[in-house]
Amino acid sequence: MAQPSEILFLLPFFLLPLFFFLFKVFKSSNKIPQLPPGPIPWPVLGNIFHMGKMPHINLTNYAKTYGPLMSLKLGTQWLVVGSSPSAAIEILKTHDRILSGRHVPNAAPSKGSNLDKTSMGWTSECNNGWRYLRTLCRTELFSGKVLESQACLREKKVMELVEFLRLKEGQVVNLGELVFATVFNMLSNVMMSRDMVNLEKEKEDGGVKSLVRGVVDVASAPNISDFYPIFGKLDLQGLRKKSKDLVTNICSKWEPILQERRNSIESGSSSQQDFLETLLDNGFTNDRIHQLFMELFSAGADTSTSTIEWAMAELMKNVESMKKVQDELKIELGESDYPKESQLLRLSYVQACVNETLRLHPPAPLLLPHRAIKTCQVMSYTIPKDAQIFVNVWAIARDPSIWEEPEMFRPQRFLSFDMDFKGNDFEFLPFGAGRRICPGLPMAAIKIPLVLASLVHFFDWELPHGKCPAELDMHEKFGVTLQKKEPLLLIPKARK
Repeated sequence: MAQPSEILFLLPFFLLPLFFFLFKVFKSSNKIPQLPPGPIPWPVLGNIFHMGKMPHINLTNYAKTYGPLMSLKLGTQWLVVGSSPSAAIEILKTHDRILSGRHVPNAAPSKGSNLDKTSMGWTSECNNGWRYLRTLCRTELFSGKVLESQACLREKKVMELVEFLRLKEGQVVNLGELVFATVFNMLSNVMMSRDMVNLEKEKEDGGVKSLVRGVVDVASAPNISDFYPIFGKLDLQGLRKKSKDLVTNICSKWEPILQERRNSIESGSSSQQDFLETLLDNGFTNDRIHQLFMELFSAGADTSTSTIEWAMAELMKNVESMKKVQDELKIELGESDYPKESQLLRLSYVQACVNETLRLHPPAPLLLPHRAIKTCQVMSYTIPKDAQIFVNVWAIARDPSIWEEPEMFRPQRFLSFDMDFKGNDFEFLPFGAGRRICPGLPMAAIKIPLVLASLVHFFDWELPHGKCPAELDMHEKFGVTLQKKEPLLLIPKARK
C-alpha cells in the first residue's frame, strides 16, 4: 500500500498532463484574429484575477486603457466587454440577433436543455419557446391595460407598509427587508392572489429575501466550472448543489398553492383570475411554472428593492434633494391619504430621483451575460462564437464625457434631459435593450416611484444612534444585482 509521502511525490506526474492539456487549449484559443484589445492574460488562468471582487469597477478602469470594446480570457473562455454607448449600440442593436444568446452559469440548477424549454431569462438562444413566454408575460402581466387593472392591489400593499411603519415609529427598521416583503407581496398577489411574506415575521417565515439573495449570490460567484467547462460535471465548489437547494426551498413556498389551484380546477370550483390561472389554462407543467415564478420573483423583487433602498440612501445623504421630494409631494398630493399610481406622472422630481438612482446604482451593472451565437465582426474586431458578452452599463452611466459630475447624485439633470430607461437611449441602460431587455420594466417603472414617494410622503427618517447623513455607508456589494454592502437601517417618524 502506497505511503502518503509516495502519493504526494507522484501527484505532480498525474497533474502534469492536465495542465499541459489546459495550456494547449488556452494557447490554441489565443489564435483568433483581431480580437478586441485587453490586458495580457496569464498562462492557463487568463485574466481571472484581473476581474477582482468588484469587476464592474475594474472593467471600467481597464476600458480607459484598452478602449470601449475589449476582451479578456477567463480560464479557457473568452469575455468581451462593451463600455460605451457606441459599443452598447453594436452589441444590443446592430448585432443583437447574433449576440442575444445567453451564457448560462454552470451553477444554474437546471441543465441548459431544460432551461430552453422552461426559462424566459436563461434560454441559450431566443427560440420559439422564449418568444412565447415573453409574449405571454407582456400581455398577461406587463401590458398597460393589465397594470392599470392591478393598480389598487399595489396601492393596497404600499398602504400596509405605511401602516406597519407607523407602528414602528421611533424604532430601528431594516428598510430593505420591509420593502422586499412589500414588493414580493405585490408580485405574489398579481401572480397567485396571495401574500407570500409577513411584514412582521419575514425572517421567521423562512427569510424569503435571504433565499432569493442566496440564489443571486450563487449565480454571480466566480466558478471554476465556468472558466474550465471540462470540470462542469464535477461541481467542484458545490455551487450547483447549493443553487438547487435554494431554488427547491423557494419553490416550496408556493408549491401548496399550485397544488391547491390544480385541485380546484379539476373539481370545477376555481374562481381566481390571476397569472397562475392563465398558466394552468395554457397547460403549463409544474416545472415550467416553478422556473417562471422563480425568475419573475427573484428579478422583480430583488432589483426593485435594491433601487428603492439606494434611492432612500441617496436622499438621506442629500438633504436638499429630500426636501424637494417632500415639497413636490405636498403640492401634488395635497391631503391625499395615499399616493395613487395615477398621480405618478405629475411627480417629475420623484421620477428624476429614481432615474438618477438607476444611473448611479444600476440593478445589474453588467446586465445578464450575453453569448455570441456565432462568430461576428463588431467595431472592426472579431467576436468568437460562444464568447461571453458584458455591457458595462455602470461604466457608461459614470462616463464624464456623457455626464457632468457623474459621481454626484444630481436628480435635476433628468428634468432637462429627454432621456429614459426604456432601451432607446444607450447612454442610460439600467434595464438593458434589444431582445433581452428586462420584460418587467413597465411594472418596475410604476412600483419603484410609488413605494419611494410613500416612504418620503408619510415619514421623516433618521439614522440610528444619532449618526449624521454624511456617515451613511454607501459601499456596494457586487452581484447580478448591485446591493448596498451594509443594509439601510433607519428610524421612521410619522409626518403630520
